[in-house]
Amino acid sequence: MPLEFESVSHGTIAFGFFNIATDMILLNHYFLFAEDFCHSLSIIAESPSPETLKTTWDICMIEQREKIGNLMGAIYGTDHRGFIGEVYQRFPFPKKKEEFKQKPDGFKRRSEIEEIIQKYSKRVALTIGIDPNKDQVAIGEYVFRRSSFQELVRYVWLGGYPRWQDGIRPDYVLVMMEKIEQSGNFLFEELRLAP
Repeated sequence: MPLEFESVSHGTIAFGFFNIATDMILLNHYFLFAEDFCHSLSIIAESPSPETLKTTWDICMIEQREKIGNLMGAIYGTDHRGFIGEVYQRFPFPKKKEEFKQKPDGFKRRSEIEEIIQKYSKRVALTIGIDPNKDQVAIGEYVFRRSSFQELVRYVWLGGYPRWQDGIRPDYVLVMMEKIEQSGNFLFEELRLAP
């Protein structure tokens, strides 16, 4: 489930997986696949630390709250409006509490999720700006301190809440971890990803 993280620009905002059967994550009204998030961070980890770095991520943006949907209503099966509601119609919340784990094969449902989200969103190139002088990372309009950004990375590494099923991570998460551990980029300094 998405958790709250502290931003410099907007205070507390939601970030994370919103359905255990998929690998899509949200950042308030931005939606992207965890595989793309990890791949982008792997590329950044391999790059040297310039004074400033800008790159772009291809993401989906849903501007109207009603088009995003009601996460809690979708989980309880009482509100299937919007993107999140339609995802939960296809992939309902598990009936058994012990089955509430992030599925490491969620990437296999990407084409199904892309088909759903295109009805609610528009694709945008989101600028990611890294500024070592301010010790900040900007993801579109959202600005984070480096330490807060590292919490986003740690969240994906862990499989969010409720964690990866059986402790098994997708390969793209393992590659990201390896690149980060070998990185000299300031963005990942002091970031420790526990097993």
